[in-house]
Amino acid sequence: MRSMRFERVFVRASAACVGPMEGAGPLGKHFDHVSADLYDGEDSFEKAEIAWVKRACDRTLRKAGMVPSQLEGAIGGDLMNQLLATHYFARSLSAPFIGVYAACATSSLAMGMAALCIEQQQTRNMLVVTSSHNATAERQYRFPNEYGVQKKETTTTTVSAGTAVLLSDARTQIQVSGCTLGRIIDWHFSDASDMGTAMAPAAFDTLMRHLSLTKTSLSDYDQILTGDLSAAGFALFKDLLQQQGYASLEMLDDCGLLIYDRLRQPVFCGGSGSACAMCVTIAHVFEQMRTGQLDRVLVIATGALLSPVATFQKQSIPCIAHAIEYQRREA
Repeated sequence: MRSMRFERVFVRASAACVGPMEGAGPLGKHFDHVSADLYDGEDSFEKAEIAWVKRACDRTLRKAGMVPSQLEGAIGGDLMNQLLATHYFARSLSAPFIGVYAACATSSLAMGMAALCIEQQQTRNMLVVTSSHNATAERQYRFPNEYGVQKKETTTTTVSAGTAVLLSDARTQIQVSGCTLGRIIDWHFSDASDMGTAMAPAAFDTLMRHLSLTKTSLSDYDQILTGDLSAAGFALFKDLLQQQGYASLEMLDDCGLLIYDRLRQPVFCGGSGSACAMCVTIAHVFEQMRTGQLDRVLVIATGALLSPVATFQKQSIPCIAHAIEYQRREA
């Protein structure tokens, strides 16, 4: 499969509504809403996650000067079983909806599929939503936070947030110019407390394929961001590139390392979660593209496709990474 190239897809508006830990991080002032706690006024963590997605959607549409009835389609996903937060949020939409799952790579998969629909002129706009919640994800994939289970140094902290991006065929400063879908990569890592290391080979594979398919090099991009490898996985990712002869890696960074301050926040290796890459894309990439600080950016969202059942059966963790390319254009 070739890398998909887009000419008519642009970011019209976006919003990210986050929890208190994310709001206290380096990008805090760029988020649209910061909740005081993980309940956000609701009586369960699941309802809080749904509320974050709805608030992000409302703010995105408000920025675009639209109402929900003007949406022609929506796509998104989260980390909970049956895409609980996404599907329950989508009850309020009248537009056709597609639920997708790629673990923490869901944001790039959803962006790519939405962009494809617009590029093929099947719709004029698509809303892309993603979310994750520290308490719901820890409960589902590891242990409930309330148990107080000791965490390893390689553990990542699931980002608590709801995000929304409105794509359309109306020209803006930020163009979604391409998408390279990833392959399932499994290097036989099985530690659910070190998913960054498990995902690094998938990020490396997608980046190498993207560069080959698009005939570009690392230096063609102002910034290349992996989704949530965080400290342990990002170190392996860079090591794999150096083994291939790449020496200049200053354009590389990781969303899981950008969203938190590891020196003063208790986040272990950094951030993770299906909202991680999109939070940083909205608060960092889009902001700097609008001000002219960045012109061409590649975001490679990474996902560990583990199942708690498979983990308990000592199976390894298959992983995937999808890449989305953004370019700054004159509006």
